[in-house]
Amino acid sequence: MNRVKRDDVLVTHPLTCTDSDRQTLISQRVKDKHKTSMKKKCENLFEGNKLEENQTLLNSIYTQLYIIEGESEGVNEEHEVLQMERTARTQDTPIYCSDIFKPLQEPEHEEKDQIKTVLTKGIAGIGKTVSVQKFILDWSEGKASQDVDFMFVLPFRELNLIKDHQYSLHTLLLDFHPELQDLDSEMYEECKVVFIFDGLDESRITLKFSDIERVSDVNESSSVAVLMSNLIRGDLLPSAHIWITSRPAAANQIPSIYISRLTEIQGFNDSQKEEYFRKRISDVGQARRIISHIRRSRSLHIMCHIPVFCWISATVLQKLLNEDDRAEIPQTLTEMYIHFLLTQINMRNQKYEERDPERLLKSSRDMIVKLAELAFNQLMKGNVMFYEEDLIESGIDVTGASVYSGICTEILKEESVIHQRKVYSFLLLSFQEFLSAFCVFNSQLVENEKNFFLHSRHQLYSHCNPLYKLVKSAVDESLQSGNGHLDLFLRFLLGISLNSNQRLLQDLLTCTEKSLETIKRITGYIKNKIKGDEQISAGRCINLFLCLLEMKDQTLYREIQKFVKSQTPSVKNLSPPHCSTIIYMLQISEEALNDEFDLKKYKTSDEGRRRLIPAVVNCRKALLADCSLTGQCCESLSSSLQSPNSIRELDLINNDLQDTGVKLLSDGLKSSHCQLEILRLASCQLSGQCCESLSSFLQSSNSLRELDLSNNDLQDSGVKLLSDGLKSSHCQLEILRLSGCMVTEEGCCFLTSALRLNPSHLRELYLSYNNPGQSLVELLSDSNYRLDTLNVDHGGDIRIKTGPQKYICDLTLDVNTAHNKLALSEGNRTVTCVKKKQPYPVHPKRFDECLQVLSRESLTGRCYWEAEWSGNISISVVYNGISRKEWSDDSLFGFNEKSWSLIYCNGSFTVGHGDISIEIHVPHCSNRAGVYLDHSAGTLSFYSVSDTRRLTHLHTFKIKFTETLYAGIGFFSVGSVSLCGIKQLPVRKN
Repeated sequence: MNRVKRDDVLVTHPLTCTDSDRQTLISQRVKDKHKTSMKKKCENLFEGNKLEENQTLLNSIYTQLYIIEGESEGVNEEHEVLQMERTARTQDTPIYCSDIFKPLQEPEHEEKDQIKTVLTKGIAGIGKTVSVQKFILDWSEGKASQDVDFMFVLPFRELNLIKDHQYSLHTLLLDFHPELQDLDSEMYEECKVVFIFDGLDESRITLKFSDIERVSDVNESSSVAVLMSNLIRGDLLPSAHIWITSRPAAANQIPSIYISRLTEIQGFNDSQKEEYFRKRISDVGQARRIISHIRRSRSLHIMCHIPVFCWISATVLQKLLNEDDRAEIPQTLTEMYIHFLLTQINMRNQKYEERDPERLLKSSRDMIVKLAELAFNQLMKGNVMFYEEDLIESGIDVTGASVYSGICTEILKEESVIHQRKVYSFLLLSFQEFLSAFCVFNSQLVENEKNFFLHSRHQLYSHCNPLYKLVKSAVDESLQSGNGHLDLFLRFLLGISLNSNQRLLQDLLTCTEKSLETIKRITGYIKNKIKGDEQISAGRCINLFLCLLEMKDQTLYREIQKFVKSQTPSVKNLSPPHCSTIIYMLQISEEALNDEFDLKKYKTSDEGRRRLIPAVVNCRKALLADCSLTGQCCESLSSSLQSPNSIRELDLINNDLQDTGVKLLSDGLKSSHCQLEILRLASCQLSGQCCESLSSFLQSSNSLRELDLSNNDLQDSGVKLLSDGLKSSHCQLEILRLSGCMVTEEGCCFLTSALRLNPSHLRELYLSYNNPGQSLVELLSDSNYRLDTLNVDHGGDIRIKTGPQKYICDLTLDVNTAHNKLALSEGNRTVTCVKKKQPYPVHPKRFDECLQVLSRESLTGRCYWEAEWSGNISISVVYNGISRKEWSDDSLFGFNEKSWSLIYCNGSFTVGHGDISIEIHVPHCSNRAGVYLDHSAGTLSFYSVSDTRRLTHLHTFKIKFTETLYAGIGFFSVGSVSLCGIKQLPVRKN
């Protein structure tokens, strides 16, 4: 075969080429035609509709979108705009479109890793289709992906039209790409191909991945659904690469087992927004002013993550500033969309042949009303794509000129797709919601008896003003939504209700209504919802707050802002919805909190505290101790640690986190964003199992300097796991607290081994209330280990117990405090209430009127004691300064601010302190109770003790103790109480 090289192109002489050569030539010719065709389809970007004046070269305007691997923390079921508002922008390394199938350059990604199928999520209008367009354009222009032979784009909106047809893969591709006509179907196997399925959320095709017909031949015919399912499963063309795009809510249609990489388009980040406006607006000064305005308006700034919204903003703001440099600029979403609608009407009217203003106005009004009805009807059905029959249903003539001229073409996108069928959508999903709100508002004014949301539960206020009735029922209806599908619609409806916005729309509305009083009433209603006790989800609460801002009511915003900045705790109970609003404000605030976030400052329920947890990202010191948090709360904490944050100290002492909570937390601790230096997990109901997660964290790169695991039953097995982390060169821990962790000599051996291997950092080790053994104490005291502090106080066998019993202390009763009808015995460990007065001398410490007695020993540090009784009695912890000389609440244990009591009376328990009196319901009230005090932590707990020594928690007081404490015994009838000493509590061996 003769070959001639011309201009670096290999040419085969036609007289000598073989069948194989001919096939190669044909294949190359098809590839070239296909590339040319795809370049022609993708080189232009249409901002708005596909009209010539909206056409721009993609390369001239394209701004790199922010695509990340994985997905941002958020709930796919929430309204997309609300997700965007609530989700902190991650700092992950962005992925460029051209690299969508390339593994990240990280150690865990080996060269052999193959990314076959990519699923890219993103909200409506965020730029998924434009990213696909750029990916194809770069390939067709020879800039990227040059190892790929063919790129086949199969949009779901077009596949919907042929979902009931039978195709082979080859014939299906010919329908979409006629230039493949001369390609031998066998070439699909030999070539590297990429399939792009754009818009999974628009699919009306049912994809199945189990129990389906198997198709593996490109020439075998089946339904479109079967072909696509087999492609994604890898049965058909297993070597092909697949890229699927979808809105978040629809992404779960494809099982994760078939997805090699999950990515998310987050749209423009802050710098990219500004880059877009500078490219779009040639006047530098005007661009600067528009950027400045967008920055100042939180709602507009958030929405500008969406490229199409940037175009809308640029269109509106440019026009306003060109007409009047001092013009009032839109502040809210509703104002922006109203101005955009009016701008489009004016632009079309200037080009329209009809010059009669009245006829122009009527034509525009009629079309807007019809489009608004279309928007509302399709929104209620959950449709963002619609076809000719949907337009006909709303009275829009698809055969006449109305679809192709006038305002319709400006806000309704029309595309000719496969078989010349047409598919329609609004420029932006949020614009469809805006028009839906316009439809409802206008209809209510025209026929006030028609209420779109009035159900039987709203009849109680059927006598109300029609506009108030409408917006109130819309608020109630939105609160019933689990996924927030009415959130943005509600904001627009309330925004349109403002007098100022009605004035802007007066030429389009059939009539207007003065709404000042209605707005005042509805803002009050919304504030009561936020502050009330009604169980409203966090997402709906935040949307109510945003509704207030849309109505330009900032009173609640300023009230919360003032409270957040104050140092005083809340006086009133904050409802969970109120807490959701507070956390939203903290998350969107550009100002960090005052160095620390103290969760106890917020007087609220357990659910309210749970909702406030994400606030930790804005502070250096997160104080969450004693807040009744559970392991489930650690999921939110972990998420906060994985996003950009300022947290350096995290205090979780005395919460019921358990091992599952620490495991969840460790995922956040390992994040590159986590710069935590101090972590306190004392008294969190942990076992040795949690140390596996903590050890793994210590072996990763971290900045932790202090770890407190005190008062958890880790035992030697847990210390062994923890020591594996301490050995690591990544571990820079300087302070380790293991007080009261049931550590014996064996556990200390593991610690010694760890210190020997990594002696550089640890300076303080706290092992009090354990049983380390003297030899290990001496070894750990060796100067080679460089420990500045080693605390092994209060050690011994008695400390090797689960729960608070490890802190047992020996107490005796002080005869100088005993009332003279209380007799002491058994070495002053037993007190009996008797009828005969005892010959006690007068003493200033004695209780003269109340049948009470205090312990001789004061209670310090951590201590636990038990008492057994008969009769009606109280067991208490008491300040030394309690009143003793009178019969009054000031003297009675549990009835004043100086005592905390467990009261046993007639077979039931009550706890009391000051005005607090709580009845405790337990299946069986034993006649033995345990009391645990952690003085420095401010924790006092009462337990019922069974015959088998099982502890049942009754109640915990959380107080900052300010005086010396003593144990106290009181009587309400004849009876006796005995204090149980150390010898009466058996030691449980490991």
